[in-house]
Amino acid sequence: MIKKIILGISILFSTTIFAQEGTASPYSFYGIGDVKFKGTVENRSMGGLGVMADSVRVNLQNPASYSFLRFTSLSVGGSNNRVDFETNEQTEKAQRTSLDYLVIGLPMGKLGVSFGLMPFSNVGYKIAKDSNESDPRSQIYRGEGGLNRVFLGAAYNVTKKFSIGADFQYNFGRVKKEAIVFYPDVLLGSRAKNETRYSGFSTTLGAIYQTKIADKWDWQSSLTFSPESKLMSDNSRNIAVVFYNQQGTEIAQDQQDVPVEDFKVRMPAKFSIGSSFGSKRKWMFGAELTLQGKNEVTWGEETGVTTASATKLSVGGYFIPKYNSYSGYFKRVTYRAGYKYENTGLVVNNKSIVDHTGTLGFGFPVGTTISSLNLGLEYGKRGTKAKGLIEENYFGISLGLTFSDRWFVKTKYD
Repeated sequence: MIKKIILGISILFSTTIFAQEGTASPYSFYGIGDVKFKGTVENRSMGGLGVMADSVRVNLQNPASYSFLRFTSLSVGGSNNRVDFETNEQTEKAQRTSLDYLVIGLPMGKLGVSFGLMPFSNVGYKIAKDSNESDPRSQIYRGEGGLNRVFLGAAYNVTKKFSIGADFQYNFGRVKKEAIVFYPDVLLGSRAKNETRYSGFSTTLGAIYQTKIADKWDWQSSLTFSPESKLMSDNSRNIAVVFYNQQGTEIAQDQQDVPVEDFKVRMPAKFSIGSSFGSKRKWMFGAELTLQGKNEVTWGEETGVTTASATKLSVGGYFIPKYNSYSGYFKRVTYRAGYKYENTGLVVNNKSIVDHTGTLGFGFPVGTTISSLNLGLEYGKRGTKAKGLIEENYFGISLGLTFSDRWFVKTKYD
């Protein structure tokens, strides 16, 4: 039965992930798009906190956590996001649904192994600029696609309190971008289509230390480091003259493929450190700081877009009234909450694009097993309306399933 569940979910996930459009943000125009949160619904519900090592579920944010697994774990999750885009002149709305991860964790004594598939970044935008008295041209910019990631990781318990681990990742995908400039009076203009295929390897290293304080409280400390890596790009471009008929249908003529030089995209190094304090199966509170180097991609000062180092601070925790209660189901529910502040490193018109997010979450036990259904809620704001920019106010719902059991134990009796 478990094998059928794994196979069914894997087929559904692998066929859907390549076709989905996971963002509608105009800020996904830059670089490889919006980089997705790398974590489960449980982590996301605590402001993106990833400092915990768990015996029943995989922590995707620190590979050193795999060796603390005591049960085989299958986790799958997805999310729905509704966004209001606001400028000083207008408001627009969008909604996107995406599958976020499929991961399996396997305990092997002091060793733990995990592998899976997830989106890495998303591109999905449509920006229109109407003509005016100073500029008679109308402009339309569209983009879609993104990168996916497959990974294989392993961790080893050096001691009962200290573990180290590493993830090895392969990132791949395709991004399509289109720019149309035309004159509304004559319904004539030009179109440029750009397509880039990305591929490349990356690595994440991790360490976790946990101990008891006064033989009562649990303390964990987490460290991760992702060295700088590079993505190879395979680029193509097509240009054409376009005009529009009375029905508004776009008709392209004189199409021509233009040679475009391939290049390497540098993915900056990233470092995170965090700590948590609490009592296992009762409550926990923690904080984590992530620092990322400056992205080397530049668009020129004339565009008003530059890059800077990125910073993220996550704080959050959970509370379980009574994990082994038989008298009340909701006493066994895990209640989560958190907050995230992130400076994305993108600077537009001298304004840093900053993200503030508040989160809530609930972990519902499935029957009498250690499996769980996890629900996460988040509300946040990214960007600003100052200097002609776009402010995004979003509400997200994420749902995850974690199946945990001893799957590979031989029965003693038939």
